[in-house]
Amino acid sequence: MRKYIVLVLLLCSGILQAAPDRDSYMRMYVVNNSYEFVRDDLELAITGRGIKINNISHIGAMLARTGKDVGAKKKVFEHAEAFEFCSATVSRATMEADPHNIVFCPYIIAVYSLPGEKNKTYLSFRRPTLVGDKASRTSLQKVEDLMKSIVEEVAQ
Repeated sequence: MRKYIVLVLLLCSGILQAAPDRDSYMRMYVVNNSYEFVRDDLELAITGRGIKINNISHIGAMLARTGKDVGAKKKVFEHAEAFEFCSATVSRATMEADPHNIVFCPYIIAVYSLPGEKNKTYLSFRRPTLVGDKASRTSLQKVEDLMKSIVEEVAQ
């Protein structure tokens, strides 16, 4: 009985909570096309807006290369990369609203495929947390809107 009282108290106090829904912190899209095709479209969708890609992280290659060193047995991705970039106009507005919003830059969109899923490619990005005053929250929503528009252009 005592266990149940403690559990109820923990639930009521908010200490023990269910895991957040994936949509609350990220967006994920599935494209029925090859990884190479989707990856190239993502690059064009970013650069076509006049945005420079700062870095491409080769996450899948890193995991494949280091897997045996850490005792991994599972192949996580067939391919996986993350494109890092910033928009001069969106980033400036975000940081003018609140200089501490620097932590939301660069923006990252991941493109990846899973083993055994032929012609199925995923595009994902973290949703920025809408924090601060109204100007800050509005500018951070524009960051999400930019990433969403890029991904939706590729996913269509």
